[in-house]
Amino acid sequence: MGGSRKAARLRYWLLPLLVAIGGTGAGAQTLASLPKPGAIGRMEATGGARPVLAWTKFCERSPAECEVNTAEATTVTLTARVWRNLNAVNRQVNAAITPTTDLDHWGVVDRWDLPTDGAGDCEDFQLMKRKMLVEQHGLPRRALRMTVVIDDQGEGHAVLMVRTDQGELILDNKRSAVLPWHETGYVFVKREGQDGRDWVSLGDRSSPVTTANR
Repeated sequence: MGGSRKAARLRYWLLPLLVAIGGTGAGAQTLASLPKPGAIGRMEATGGARPVLAWTKFCERSPAECEVNTAEATTVTLTARVWRNLNAVNRQVNAAITPTTDLDHWGVVDRWDLPTDGAGDCEDFQLMKRKMLVEQHGLPRRALRMTVVIDDQGEGHAVLMVRTDQGELILDNKRSAVLPWHETGYVFVKREGQDGRDWVSLGDRSSPVTTANR
């Protein structure tokens, strides 16, 4: 599919979701309280890391989704409004996308892409959340990092890490709650860097080859 056709299809599919998220006010759903200062905590990088192959191929197809603007802030100030937006986008995208393995969806073990047809697996959910947060809520892409973890089943999994002034928060398709990284129960392996397309390690742990996890 050409770039313009794909963009048009994405806008068409996203319109109802954008309206739903845009209309979600503080009273529309019950959200956890804004985390107290000091409750989140910082996760620091420990060195360089190699991205998963499917990410590299995604960047070849959609380079704009992988660009890093070094003029942007590296963290987001965690205000009540930002907290509401993170929770709203996480819940709405989780509800809107049908979990589907890449093997069933694309016929390959692992493919990262925006879920323009309303179906996808873990990384596709997170890519959509990032797009929404950047384009609809003005958050800096540089502070929203795709991250590879080992989940509670011992499998490779992708989440969206939001780097805030108070520490790292995690948006995940497996739960509606936005959690501090240390409350997820995951082993954090690596994430996108913030100075280019290179990735960084989060603990010198062995990396899964794929994140083919619904």
